[in-house]
Amino acid sequence: MAALDSLLLRGFFAKWSYRCGLHGKLGVTTHEVHLAKGNPLPAPLVLAFASDFHAGPATHPDVFASLVDHLMGQPPDVLLLGGDYVSCDAQYLDVLCDGLSRCKPLLGKYAVLGNHDLWTDAERITGLLATAGVAVLVNRNLSLPFPFDCVSICGIDDPWTGSADAGKAFEDARPIRIFLTHSPDGLLLLDKERFDLGFAGHTHGGQIALRDGTPILSAGGPLSRIYTRGRFEIAGNGPLIVSRGIGCSHVPIRINSDPELVMCTLHP
Repeated sequence: MAALDSLLLRGFFAKWSYRCGLHGKLGVTTHEVHLAKGNPLPAPLVLAFASDFHAGPATHPDVFASLVDHLMGQPPDVLLLGGDYVSCDAQYLDVLCDGLSRCKPLLGKYAVLGNHDLWTDAERITGLLATAGVAVLVNRNLSLPFPFDCVSICGIDDPWTGSADAGKAFEDARPIRIFLTHSPDGLLLLDKERFDLGFAGHTHGGQIALRDGTPILSAGGPLSRIYTRGRFEIAGNGPLIVSRGIGCSHVPIRINSDPELVMCTLHP
């Protein structure tokens, strides 16, 4: 990671890439999810999901400013974050936390950690996110405030780098369960646990892809090669929505895989 930081001249190439339009343009993807009849959800619930920020030498900070502008302009009820907040060094998180502090959804901000966070300093990252008002879920769940206390956000540790435990993540969860995992490979660890709606990142949608969205190089993990981007119906569960992410990893370039903020409305 230190070598990569030096190779990218601590952000010099990212600055050039961003000015040339090679970070892509942040877009908002919307989804509507209808729960089965008989659920206790009192009203539609709007969730925003963003992942794979990679604050560091490969991502220009203005990308985060654009994300915050979207979130402030159309505030969700809940903000969900899918991990990989930094690349190379945890100190880079400061530029992202300032914007996250200004986002104040009524029902809270919830996050899981990604492999890059665990490769750097997970404890420091968790503390900085907490200072920004973000609850980090490592194999645990939290219920939303009243009147949406029938909904639990269930987050697991990174499926490969961490020590993911779905049983703990879903223990005593409320009737409506939102599954938060950094990687789609978290599905492999569910065992008998079920969810009504899931969110994942990690794949970047390939980050560099063909015009039809096919990744040139796929992210690690068997399901990350299958669920690369978009919405997937999971048998016995609700849909899994996989985001293309926000920042750039390793190289400061996105091609045919623009950064993405997901906005999802959960309906009774």
